[in-house]
Amino acid sequence: MSMIRDLRDAVRPSQRKDSTSYSSYDTTRDPSAVSAVVDCAVYRDGRRVACDDTLTPHEAMLQVRRDGGFAWIGLHEPTEAEFAGIAAEFGLHPLAVEDAVHAHQRPKLERYDDTLFTVFKTIHYVEHAELTATSEVVETGEVMCFTGRDFFITVRHGGHGSLRALRRRLQDEPELLAKGPSSVLHTIADHVVDGYLAVADAMQVDIDDVENEVFAATGKGVSRGVDAGRIYQLKREVLEFKRAVSPLLRPMQLLSERPMRLVDPDIQKYFRDVADHLARVQEQVLGFDELLNSILQANLAQAAVAQNEDMRKITSWAAIIAVPTAVCGVYGMNFDHMPELHWRFGYPMVLGLIGTVCYTIHRTLKRNGWL
Repeated sequence: MSMIRDLRDAVRPSQRKDSTSYSSYDTTRDPSAVSAVVDCAVYRDGRRVACDDTLTPHEAMLQVRRDGGFAWIGLHEPTEAEFAGIAAEFGLHPLAVEDAVHAHQRPKLERYDDTLFTVFKTIHYVEHAELTATSEVVETGEVMCFTGRDFFITVRHGGHGSLRALRRRLQDEPELLAKGPSSVLHTIADHVVDGYLAVADAMQVDIDDVENEVFAATGKGVSRGVDAGRIYQLKREVLEFKRAVSPLLRPMQLLSERPMRLVDPDIQKYFRDVADHLARVQEQVLGFDELLNSILQANLAQAAVAQNEDMRKITSWAAIIAVPTAVCGVYGMNFDHMPELHWRFGYPMVLGLIGTVCYTIHRTLKRNGWL
């Protein structure tokens, strides 16, 4: 909370307009203040004009205010101390700064004065040779974006989802980059949603494999299903996927439909395509959830059928064994006067009777599908 109070004092309007106030952001005195910065550049007319690797955010903004264009600053998992100077430099709202530093945020779009704060959840598919009950199918990360009139700041959390390749690709399209910071916001949104599509396709393969195993019949036409833990693990991963996709629908609709001062009208049209792709992913994720519910129920039903089959077999053999048990139990009693007890052919007759009855019961049960 002390950091928030300090930031509130740091982003007063008078400081935001007075260029002399930026002298407090002196990276030579506090090298750790920019240790989280992975890239800092100035773009003018769609081209990168400041390529010095030692360029600081303060120096970038001095160039922007002097010559025009906008600054794009990328950070990876900054600490409060590392981000405090940049937050004061660009007049970022303390609440947005707190969200960006601590991460674990829900996808959203918020406006603070002249800055748009957008949160994206990135999804990465984890390759695995075989799906198990403990397999991690997806990994999540976060990208927070601050979009201003003359700056764009990305704060990335997680070990995947690097934006270096995206920055290089966007630099190859100067006509799009010339539209300003909103073009970068669109490119990141499109990149994140394209990642969702790729993950959805990969998860479809895993779900299809589990579905085939559940309904695969054995040699006798009875499937004993698969480990229910595998299905449940897939459901957990789909739920994690849904948490990244569903909350992002509303922000994308706002960016594509509602006019905003910080979003170029030409760029706004591109957000419609992103929103359409996101809606498609959501439909897939909802379908995955419903399909996994059906697969889990079918798997439990298959297990119940297999158990019933085992019980029928046990019962059948118990009925067959009951015949000699009953006969031998009768003739094992110590009575002097018993039918056929002293007859010469009594023993083979009893054995033949037992065999005949057992054979008849076995054949009847087998014909009825119990054996």
